[in-house]
Amino acid sequence: MSKKPIAYGGQAVVEGVMFGGKRSQVTAIRRKNGKIETYEIMTSRSSSVLQWLKKIPILRGVIALLQASASGSKHLQFATERYDLEPGEENNQPTEQKLSKMQTILGVVTVGILSLIFGKMIFTALPAFLASYFFDGTVTNNILQNLIEGGIKTLLLLTYLLAIAQTSLIKRLFQYHGAEHKVINTYESGEELTVENVQKQSPLHYRCGSSFIILTVLTGVVLYSFFQYDNVWDRIGTRLLLLPIVIGISYELLRVTNALRDVPILSYLGYPGLWLQKLTTRQPKDEHVEVAIAAFQRMYELDAQEITPVENPSSSLAHSG
Repeated sequence: MSKKPIAYGGQAVVEGVMFGGKRSQVTAIRRKNGKIETYEIMTSRSSSVLQWLKKIPILRGVIALLQASASGSKHLQFATERYDLEPGEENNQPTEQKLSKMQTILGVVTVGILSLIFGKMIFTALPAFLASYFFDGTVTNNILQNLIEGGIKTLLLLTYLLAIAQTSLIKRLFQYHGAEHKVINTYESGEELTVENVQKQSPLHYRCGSSFIILTVLTGVVLYSFFQYDNVWDRIGTRLLLLPIVIGISYELLRVTNALRDVPILSYLGYPGLWLQKLTTRQPKDEHVEVAIAAFQRMYELDAQEITPVENPSSSLAHSG
């Protein structure tokens, strides 16, 4: 293992975990029969133009969000279509049933490590509209207006998370989210990926999408303070136009907080995101950790190989009973 671990990332899916490396993406899920099944995609190298764009600060954050949303949809579809099928049912599942499951998980993705742009627009426009009722001649300070708007946005987000966390599906999703973080923390600490070692780790991580969401709120409070508005519609329109910049700046701040996480005092910069993760993660069971380890190990193995890009659903032998 290198002295500086690669900054791998991942996300929880229905009954499983997806990890993305430099050349591969692997999702592992646990089927109803107890076996672990993986879905593997070897990613082709980006064009030289895209590679150049991904080196530009601010812009690379927007590109990363769009790429993750596009690639993640395949893994989400794989998980939602196959996790609860009985052996032999793979080719007999009604299309309506597949669509219903996909719609369920897409609703959850809006609060994940990389929110869909449409969901981000809603969480941008709605708080601005609601906050406008506080500004009717009573609040004239622009900074205070933005603080109120940021508070409303945070309250809406927390309410949404608390509401969906009451369902059994989301509770298990959050357990897999915790397992994903534990595996990453174990890898970055240089320890062997065993269930025992992984369970000793924290279910929180500085690079999590939950941290990114909080940073977009804080970034918006500061950035929006530089603009004046005549009415609520100007306010909403300006925020939507500035959304890519907010995303880009938040991405850079996420990189900074991750780089400073081991520096005394400065490590506290990432604490707001860690606090939010206490809502989006749950302590995983060993069975969740086994799935996360299977996904990471297969991704790590594929990243070290020279393989032609391909999509390959396969059964994993990492299951231990």
